Amino acid sequence: MDQQIDQQNEPRVAQLYRMETDDHICPFGLKSKDLLERRGFKVEDHILDSRAAQEAFKAAQQVETTPQTFIGTQRIGGYDALREYFGEDVPDEDAPTYQPVIAIFAIAALMALALAWAAFGGVMHLRTVEWFVAISMCLLAVQKLRDVAAFSNSFLGYDLLARRHVRYAYVYPFGEALAGILMLAGELIWLAAPVAAFIGCVGAISVIKAVYIDKRDIKCACVGGNSNVPLGFVSLTENLMMFGMAMWMTLKGILL
Repeated sequence: MDQQIDQQNEPRVAQLYRMETDDHICPFGLKSKDLLERRGFKVEDHILDSRAAQEAFKAAQQVETTPQTFIGTQRIGGYDALREYFGEDVPDEDAPTYQPVIAIFAIAALMALALAWAAFGGVMHLRTVEWFVAISMCLLAVQKLRDVAAFSNSFLGYDLLARRHVRYAYVYPFGEALAGILMLAGELIWLAAPVAAFIGCVGAISVIKAVYIDKRDIKCACVGGNSNVPLGFVSLTENLMMFGMAMWMTLKGILL
């Protein structure tokens, strides 16, 4: 009886074949191993330690990629197939997503709150909002500057000024970064405000025409040229924030 209970409690066994060499460790192999272990499997980990070993394995199993997972006599497949086997969602790399934008705005908000806490001993302050907008501009600019060429390719698809003057697509992210940094410091507003107002105004008009007038379904360049963020409310919000911040900082400079 005790032996039967022990056998029932024994972990299920999975065979995993994955590549790991001195030059390359397959991340999907590690993810597959982690997923199997979290699902209660004992993993018999077979390391393919060379390209030759990998090619020989693929030829023998008639598969095109590794890792490959086997449970019993059933070949499950790679990491995505393993996720499907366990009923987990498999992300579609081409599907529209707002995740990058949510991450940027969330981090910008937390950074603004942290700065206000450090500077004023509390988070409820007008500068908190100003810092949030300025930090958001900086973070969005960084995403564009990671690959300016890719950004320009996407940006040229809808920006009215960039279509007429292509070099504007290359200047835009630098202007956004400059305005954001100066507004964060609260200095040289005479320079930062016109730059932010100009690119924000042109950008908002371009988005409105592309999305709400022409009804085009295209990707937004707001978080870089390789993102799957749909053009629309997010990009319009980015541009209106820049324009609004420019107007506020100008008015604040006049009144104070």
